[in-house]
Amino acid sequence: MKRIALTLVAAVLALAACSKPAEKPAASNTLTFSIVSTEATQTQMQEWGPFLKDMEKATGLTVKPFFGSNYSALVEAMRFKQTDLGWFTNQSGLEAVRRAGGEVFARTTHPNGHDGYQGVIVVKKGSGITLDKLLACGQKYDFGMGDAKSTSGTLAPNTYLFGPRGIDPAKCFKTVRSASAEANLFAVGTGVLPAATDNTRSMDRLAVIDTPEAKKVMSSLDVIWTSPTIPEDPMIWRADLDPAVKKKVADFIFSYGVGDSDEAKRQRAVLERIQTGAFKHADNSHLLPVREMEATGEVVAAKAKNDPAALAAAQAKLDQVKKEQAAAPKN
Repeated sequence: MKRIALTLVAAVLALAACSKPAEKPAASNTLTFSIVSTEATQTQMQEWGPFLKDMEKATGLTVKPFFGSNYSALVEAMRFKQTDLGWFTNQSGLEAVRRAGGEVFARTTHPNGHDGYQGVIVVKKGSGITLDKLLACGQKYDFGMGDAKSTSGTLAPNTYLFGPRGIDPAKCFKTVRSASAEANLFAVGTGVLPAATDNTRSMDRLAVIDTPEAKKVMSSLDVIWTSPTIPEDPMIWRADLDPAVKKKVADFIFSYGVGDSDEAKRQRAVLERIQTGAFKHADNSHLLPVREMEATGEVVAAKAKNDPAALAAAQAKLDQVKKEQAAAPKN
């Protein structure tokens, strides 16, 4: 009996131990910042290093970069909590919010004060390729587009150019290659591709790169199509990030490069290296324009397929976005 009693006591104690709430993991002192890798990592670190070091100093946290080869990689990294925050495009940012527990907390600005940018299609100067010739299709040209999650390189041309004309790029062109904006500029400028999508921000960035190759590429490009204005890019952090960490990050982000002091001027020079001005406050409503583009594209596709059910669903989605836009606070 004594042995049975001891066994029962041991079992009860074991159950009690199992029922204790798990202790919360210790707060991490490391912040992982995601950056799409458009160039060699060494080059990226030269541009981003000063900004990340300033973030470390201001927050007291160790800040590590996470370089993804494309925006899908950045979305997946946030989804699996390998990263904490980062700079996204509007479309990839929407994916991060939908699938990776992300939350818009800031947005970039253009260093020269322009608010927004445009998607473009570029061709090599003197090639004789016009927009009409390009849209004649016939699988005559190789064509470059952006990453699948690129707003300016994929969503904008599909929404505003190809979709309304019932054009499927995969059927229109001889081949379609997906690459970063910078890679597309160099591919067209060096004659590897006859035409490709890009954006005005990427072209602005190329224009200030002081190398013979960059200058040669920039001088060899012609723009044959420009999209409507696209909102500046969102900065996104994980919604479940420690509130104390969020506050440290927000305090740094929204004060960085602000003011007339020598330090603020130095910080603005750092921001110019990563092609932004001072950051502005934002929330998920920042993504409403890209949701409108997405829904508009679905309406166009449904009309092209003569699919009443799909059209009704797409139109309802578009109407909902417009309703949210009307209710959203104006900046």
